[in-house]
Amino acid sequence: QVQLVESGGGLVQSGGSLRLSCTTSGTFRTYAVGWFRQAPGKEREFVAAINWTGDSTYYVDSVKGRFTISRDNAKNTVYLQMNSLKPEDTAVYYCAARQFSSAQAMGAIGGNSWGQGTQVTVAS
Repeated sequence: QVQLVESGGGLVQSGGSLRLSCTTSGTFRTYAVGWFRQAPGKEREFVAAINWTGDSTYYVDSVKGRFTISRDNAKNTVYLQMNSLKPEDTAVYYCAARQFSSAQAMGAIGGNSWGQGTQVTVAS
């Protein structure tokens, strides 16, 4: 397992952008990483994932074309660029990691390491 720390959340107006970061003190090189979110009173849902080799990504339909997941293994960081934000994107965003996983598997079963989350609030 790896220790994960999210950052980059905040308050933004509808239509604005934020970039979330997920970092580890270890190495991400063999880990698929996914982003999940949980809004108040709702179940946690999958948002986006990138496989451990970085050549495959997977998104929930509601963020396709607006969010982009990427990774920089040299910096042990995975990013979630969020554009055209909507009030319904408001949630606590968590990153998760699973070794040698595909992006699709991350979406289906989640990670076995999780961060503490970062709050994203989109004002209308």
